[in-house]
Order: sequence, then structure tokens, then C-alpha cells
Amino acid sequence: MNKISVKIAVLFFIAIFILEGISMVFLHNNIIHSRVHEELTSLQTRGNNHREILEASFHDETIRHIAIMEAQTDTQVILTKPDGTIYMSSNKVADEMKKIMNIKPKSVPHEGLILEDDWKNEAYIASISPVIVDNKINGYVYMFQNTKKIKDLISGLNQHFLIAGLLSLLFMIIIIIFLTRFVTHPLIQMSEATKRISKGDFSVSLPNVGKDEIGELGESIKVLASDLEILKNERNEFLASISHELRTPLTYIKGYADIARRQGTNNEDRDKYLGIIFEETGKLSKLVKELFNLAKMDENTFSIEKEEVHLLPYFQTIIEKVSPAFLEYQIEIVLECPDHLYAKIDPMRFEQVILNLIDNARKYSEPKTKIDVVVKRIDGAIHMIVQDEGKGIPEEDLPRIFERFYRVDKSRTRALGGTGLGLSIVKQLVEAHGGAIEVSSSHNLGTTFEIIL
Repeated sequence: MNKISVKIAVLFFIAIFILEGISMVFLHNNIIHSRVHEELTSLQTRGNNHREILEASFHDETIRHIAIMEAQTDTQVILTKPDGTIYMSSNKVADEMKKIMNIKPKSVPHEGLILEDDWKNEAYIASISPVIVDNKINGYVYMFQNTKKIKDLISGLNQHFLIAGLLSLLFMIIIIIFLTRFVTHPLIQMSEATKRISKGDFSVSLPNVGKDEIGELGESIKVLASDLEILKNERNEFLASISHELRTPLTYIKGYADIARRQGTNNEDRDKYLGIIFEETGKLSKLVKELFNLAKMDENTFSIEKEEVHLLPYFQTIIEKVSPAFLEYQIEIVLECPDHLYAKIDPMRFEQVILNLIDNARKYSEPKTKIDVVVKRIDGAIHMIVQDEGKGIPEEDLPRIFERFYRVDKSRTRALGGTGLGLSIVKQLVEAHGGAIEVSSSHNLGTTFEIIL
């Protein structure tokens, strides 16, 4: 049996055993006390009955009748004179009885009292009742009962309690075994599942054990396994993508560097090869920079320092920076932003977001097209829209465009110098500002990115 099963079983056993033991002892003592009290009360009542008869008719015939009647029972009656001399006894008077009679108090109430109640150590329990005739004590009625009857009764009761206790113990052990198996079996399965997860096996299957805390733990483990599997796949894909992205420029750099170093290479070709090397080095530097930015975002080591920004001059400044490139490609960029709009953003990091979206729009737009940058307030939220008139993004690619290294047109993107990390950085920066980014696209009608703050 698993260690946790043993621990739970032992704890349950100790707790229930203590509870049952205390209950059994309490019940046992109460029953014994009740039974002994009944015997003592019965004995005193019997003595009082004889006293009433004698008070009504204190004659020899009456006394003889009481003696004969008690001689047939398990009790014994003794009638004494006021001075203690025995007047009548239903049976032989034992020394233990005389010893008890000698402890008679000076004053005995008319309703009588118990002279001896120590049934454990004494041979008899006893009561005394005074016989009063004409306001004068004519004698005392002593009632005796052998304590063997009570001891036999208690012995039988103890046997019943012992049997009941053993049966309860057996039943308790069976219940605990089933209970601990019921409770610990899913925990053991979860333990095995976590061991498999730690070894890289994420194909865990756990039974549905209900909606309680154990069930919630099982669901959490299944979700954890699923998330870890996704994370592992993403990590492998990410590492493969990095390896591929680094290999391509490094191959170019190494190959053209070898050619440029050859003695027979003329200056014109050498300059051409060095230009390619410089271009690939730039791509490599950009890739490393973006990887570094992503790493800082993943580790939450970058900070967002928000400030109140007047959006119209902010966007005008950004568009002025990119205007030469748009003029070169004969692409018109149009800004639409009211003068009264302000937003709390990190100007430096948000500029990276807008530049990335505008640059993407430029790369995928044809000459003599237009790119609209629209900033407006809708229901208290700031909406920033970058819309182009390019060829659009296929519908099946839309859900994945924010993934790292994901490209819609891989060959064209590489030709344009893309790393496949830009939109991933954009999404993380927008979310770091507490915002969201959405994308919509139609074939040959363009793509729209909308940031909502």
C-alpha cells in the first residue's frame, strides 16, 4: 500500500479509535451507574414497603409473613429492635451483614437510606428503613442483596461491550481501508502522472473524480500537462526557427567572406560580396536585437513607463520618420487623428509598435496605394488603426500571425528582411500596456490592425 494510504489510514484509525473509545467508556460507565442505581433504589423501595406493612400491623404474624416472603428471593430482610437486637431475619445473618449494620447512623429519615453501595469491594449492598408506630421507633428494617448479582450483570455487560467494540473495530478497519483507497487512489494516479510529466511524457490521462478539491487538482494536472506539452512544442519550434534564421545569414556571411578573401577576386566583385555580407550582418543584428527584446518580455525584466501623450503630434512625428521610405515606394500614408486625444502610454515602446505595423503595411503594399493611420475614441477606449491596401493575409493564417517566426509568405518575407518576430513583439507590448490588438484581412483588399487601449 502506498505511503499516503498508510498515513491516512493510521490517522483515520487513531481519530475514530479515540472517538469510539471515549464514547464506549462514557456509555459503559453511564449504563453501569444506571443499573447499580436501579438496584439500590429497588432495594430501598422494597425495605420501605416492608416498613409500611409493619407500621400498619406490627404483629408476630406479619413479621413471620415478611420473613417467609423474603426467604424465597435473592434479597434478605432483617428486623431489629431500636437497640440493634435482631428480632427477625429471613435467612442466616452473615458477618458482613453485621458489619454493615454496625454503621447505622444516629438519625435515619423515615424514607430510609442506603447503608452500603460499594458493590465492587463489599459482599452486600444494604438499605435501612425505620419502623415508626405512634410516633415511636419500634425497630429498623434492613435489606441486603448479594453483590454477586450486580457483578454478574456488569460482567455480562462488559462482554457485550467487548463484542460490540471488536465488531466496531473490525467494521471501522474495513471502512477505513475502502475510504483510504477511495481517497488515495486518485492521488496515487496523480502522483504517477506528475512523475511522467517530469520525465517529459505529457500524455497523462486521469479519471474524473468529481467536483471536489481532488477533482479540481486532477483537472489542474491535466491542464498543466497540456500547457507543458504546448510549451515544449513551442520551445522546440522556436529553437528550430532560431537555428534556421541564424544559419541562413551566417551561411551567406561565411560563403561570401571566403569568396572575397580569394586572391583572384576583383575589386568590383569583392565590393559586391562585402555589400551582401554587410546586408546579412544587419539582418542578423536585427534578429538578435528582437530576440533579446522577446527574452526581456518573457522574463518581465523590461519596464513600461507610461505618461500622458498628446496623440496627434506623437503620430505626426512617427509618420515624418517613415515618410522618405514611403515616398521611395510611391505609397501614400494618411493620418486621421483628432487634436484633443490623449493616452497614457510608454512613448518609446509604443513607437516601436506603430513603426512595426506601418513598416509591415509598407512591405506588403504595392506602389501607388494608400495606408491609413486612424486614431479615434470609441466608448471611452482609444482605437489605433493601421490599414493598407495590400494583397491581404489568407484566412487560415490569421490566427497564427502573432506567433514567433511565423510567416505567411516565407520566401518574400526573407527577401524583405523580416524576422518573423515583429508582430509577436507588437502583441506583447500592446498587452503590457493593458490593451489588445486585433487583425482582419480580405484577399487583395488589404489588412487592418486595430489596437484598443
